[in-house]
Amino acid sequence: MSAQAIITHCADWIEEIQKPNGAIAWLPRGIFDPWNHTESAMALAAAGRLDAARLAYAHLADIQRTDGAMPGECGASAPLDKQNRHLLAHKATPLVDTNFTAYCALGVWHLYTISGDIADLRRFVPMVDAAMAFVLRHQSSHGEIAWRAQEDGEVLDDIDALRSGNCSLYKSLEAAILIRRSLGRPAGELELARERLGQALRDKPERFDRTWPAKDNFAMDWYYPVLCGLLQGEAARAHLRARRDEFIDHGLGCRCVHDQPWTTVAETCELAMALLALGERDKAKTLLQWCAPLRDERGGYAMGWQSEEHIVWPDERPSWTAAAMVLAQDALHQFSAGHMVLCGALNPADATAPVNAQS
Repeated sequence: MSAQAIITHCADWIEEIQKPNGAIAWLPRGIFDPWNHTESAMALAAAGRLDAARLAYAHLADIQRTDGAMPGECGASAPLDKQNRHLLAHKATPLVDTNFTAYCALGVWHLYTISGDIADLRRFVPMVDAAMAFVLRHQSSHGEIAWRAQEDGEVLDDIDALRSGNCSLYKSLEAAILIRRSLGRPAGELELARERLGQALRDKPERFDRTWPAKDNFAMDWYYPVLCGLLQGEAARAHLRARRDEFIDHGLGCRCVHDQPWTTVAETCELAMALLALGERDKAKTLLQWCAPLRDERGGYAMGWQSEEHIVWPDERPSWTAAAMVLAQDALHQFSAGHMVLCGALNPADATAPVNAQS
């Protein structure tokens, strides 16, 4: 199947899941979070479906709280059914996540790079500004950003910060800065916050994943410093080489967790985009080709493959899995003007110092 046909196949599935109000849940039967919703909106824009993407961002503006936060659900909290095959979407727990809230900035910037219409920035910048104000209120004196909303009476420093989430925040802040600059507005507080966050990610590993001692088992914590642009050039290549044998199953893709025989399409696509940020086109293309057997005729792609049991697991086709495939195919084949938005630094001249090897 051609790359363009893959994009059409996946975008059709995302639009099938999208509700009339613009919301894009994980599955037709539910689980909504603003991060994965935004990822799906970016895929729609990359596929040329700008009206559907704008409707998705309008939905985020509609649900945004007065404090700037965007509520959602924790998909990882949804248990599986008794057959261990399907997610019980209705049992996902509510949450307010700083990274989920901030991601709208990257989505709006991506939309603008494709549409070229400054009206898109003007329409959605109030939402982005409010989201970033919420996020900055959750940045500690050490530079990291707490993963969730602070509750009344809670000490900010007592809330954990997630490394992969903060890498994503680092990129969302960059997008928010570029939105401000494009509108001729100052972005000093965002620039300072991003600089402080970058310093924390590079130099203060003890500030992250304090309640998740085994968090470095996850592929996201491995490749996200490259995907978000914190690590660039040879330092980034060395960083990926150091653990590639832990996460890559040859012929299958990238494992979600290095010690579990479960390769996932979304992680494989994100790793491919991290490689594309480094110009590693052939490696990225190979990874995406390995995902071909997980394309589902019913729509989208299966979430992943359990290589010991030799089964698709779980039997789900999330919108964001299809979205990751669209964005990776776009990055590889450069169909849209936004093809490199998710691959490394948005402003390549804005390089940071090499990140600590433990990141």
